[in-house]
Amino acid sequence: MVRKVRRLLTVVAGAAVALACSLALTGTTAALAAPKPKLAPPGVDITGDRLDQPLQLRGDTRPAEVNMVIDQVKWLGTAGQLRGPAAKDLGPKYTVVVLVAGTAKNTYDLFPLAKGGPRVYRPAKQPDLSHPRAGWFLGRLNMSETLRAVGVPLAPQFDTLPGGIGGGERVLPEDALDPKGNLDTALAELQRLLLLNIGVVLVITVGLAGISLLVRRRTR
Repeated sequence: MVRKVRRLLTVVAGAAVALACSLALTGTTAALAAPKPKLAPPGVDITGDRLDQPLQLRGDTRPAEVNMVIDQVKWLGTAGQLRGPAAKDLGPKYTVVVLVAGTAKNTYDLFPLAKGGPRVYRPAKQPDLSHPRAGWFLGRLNMSETLRAVGVPLAPQFDTLPGGIGGGERVLPEDALDPKGNLDTALAELQRLLLLNIGVVLVITVGLAGISLLVRRRTR
């Protein structure tokens, strides 16, 4: 009798273990098969001078433009300059908000036409509640062209080099782009050099002649 009870308990226990394993496998399979929620693509919102409505760029429709704008601020270090240019030298301001998974994460103020070159200001108060050190940074040389390309109403400006950090004013002065002016200047400098050389030759010739006469007189 005792042996039968033991056998019955063993069978029941085995069935329970098998059922538990089956339920566990079913739950794991269901969890693996369940689709993961699709995250919203990255994006940027731009507001500022002459923009009546925020310029909203999203990664699913305009990925190249989103990457271009983020590239203007993603390289910023942990600390910038405490003081920036004077307010009168900053020019138009554009606030860029970077979104991750549909939620605002970071914000920056861009000044593409600042005197002395583009500037970026990162406030200490950020949308994701982080608190980086507030600071001013030199912007990329192509900031104005990038903003204009994505839809910001800025006048075309082809006087900067693409990429790089810092600066933004004309790389070459306007008079350096005038071939006639450069030719006239070069000819004038050449004429001065020739006159100077002729003067040096005359001085040397007169000196040699004087020395020759002096030597002849002493040898007589």
